[in-house]
Amino acid sequence: MNLFPIPVLDGGHLVFHAWEAVTGRPPGDGAVRVLMAAGLSLLLTLMVWAIANDLVLCP
Repeated sequence: MNLFPIPVLDGGHLVFHAWEAVTGRPPGDGAVRVLMAAGLSLLLTLMVWAIANDLVLCP
């Protein structure tokens, strides 16, 4: 789970390191912030959806 290429998780950090290895420079701070916020929003949305789904479908 942690190695999914979502920026908040470890896999996202590996993607940033791979980007730096390929281009020779790290990604910009603004891009990292936006991608981290998007990744966190995605994870929180999935967690809320999973909890709501459990509450609705559990007898």
